[in-house]
Amino acid sequence: MSIKGRDIKGVSGLVCLGLMFPREAYALDTSEVSTTLNNLLSNGTGSNDTINTFVLLTLLSLVPVLLIMMTSFTRIIMVLSFVRSSLGTQQNPPNQVLIGLALFLTFFIMKPVYTDIYQQAIEPYDRQEISQAEVFDRSEKRIKAFMMIQTREKDIALFAEADGREEKYASSDDVPLTVMVPAFIISELRTAFSIGFLIFIPFLIIDLVVSSILMSMGMMMLSPIMISLPFKILLFVLVDGWYLIVESLIKSFQ
Repeated sequence: MSIKGRDIKGVSGLVCLGLMFPREAYALDTSEVSTTLNNLLSNGTGSNDTINTFVLLTLLSLVPVLLIMMTSFTRIIMVLSFVRSSLGTQQNPPNQVLIGLALFLTFFIMKPVYTDIYQQAIEPYDRQEISQAEVFDRSEKRIKAFMMIQTREKDIALFAEADGREEKYASSDDVPLTVMVPAFIISELRTAFSIGFLIFIPFLIIDLVVSSILMSMGMMMLSPIMISLPFKILLFVLVDGWYLIVESLIKSFQ
């Protein structure tokens, strides 16, 4: 999905405006604020621009939540955390590295979805062929179609029943976001824990073997974790673990 230079400048300007707004607001007198608001309300264009700016800033503040809850990020970051925990390497890789890898994998996996949203919603809106309401409607349908594929029917039925709807939804378009998003999240958690369980098994076997050998040698005071750690790292490197993990994550969304 290509981003125009003017769009980047516009977003940067909005971010700068959001950072500067509190300082400038505190510097204004109450009468000046009232005068400014009256002028904006009396001018239709100024009022619309102000409302649009406010909406965009609000959406920017919601981007982290949307990225975590409505994309592949949740499953990816949890699986990567399970890998680090099973290896027992404490803080290696660091959190910044895991989050960075999870973000780029999320962008890669979600690229077809965002491309469709851009072509079906953003570009027609730039050409003034559709309204803002239709932009959100088309974007919502595409993101719900992605979540529907990854969500179990059992989880959707749970929240649908709690919402007072007993009949099944015909398609993802009929499922409201209030039902789809929590169902998608618990489905992602279940999938991530299932993958994490499979990741833990080979490393658990190494820990058991090392512990048994140390006990048979009477070295009970020596920590098995310290001895097994190099063997777990060696095994992970020999099987090209990061390649296998990333490959499995990508294929799990296809």
